[in-house]
Amino acid sequence: MQNVTLNVQGMSCGHCVKAIEGSVGELAGVSEVNVKLAEALVDVSFNESEVSLDQIKETIEEQGYDVE
Repeated sequence: MQNVTLNVQGMSCGHCVKAIEGSVGELAGVSEVNVKLAEALVDVSFNESEVSLDQIKETIEEQGYDVE
């Protein structure tokens, strides 16, 4: 299991939190997603044999946010 914290720009409200937690949480291999709106951070716990960090970043970017 791998844990990463991503810097995500463009999040501004509860809808943003639900969009990211919902879309990333649906990926196979992701066990936990925690959005910290005030800090512009997203903590993700995932199994790297099932999903890659790039796939997680792409999923967030597809929701309209920038991952730095």
